[in-house]
Amino acid sequence: MTKVDLARAIYERHGGISIREASRLVDIIFDRIRQALVEREEVHLVGFGTLSVVERKPKIGRNLNTGEAVPIGVHRAVVFRPARAIKTLSEEEPQQQQLTAGQGM
Repeated sequence: MTKVDLARAIYERHGGISIREASRLVDIIFDRIRQALVEREEVHLVGFGTLSVVERKPKIGRNLNTGEAVPIGVHRAVVFRPARAIKTLSEEEPQQQQLTAGQGM
């Protein structure tokens, strides 16, 4: 899914706005989320999940081509913790695939 897909969904669901306005709404939402993360605020999207910024400790990584050890310093990363409803969806899917695969035998 892309930002264009989101804008198209908003446009189709709410006929009172143009596709350009829907696209602008998506941009505003993402800009606000980005700004909140820059300010180290947590972003809670009820029913979807939480975005937050964490500080990662320094560690030793590996260059995949050479196998050489590479130091990775302290850095920040955005972390997503899915809401229970999203977790449930992702946990159910592999079970459904296993059942489908087993039914054909």
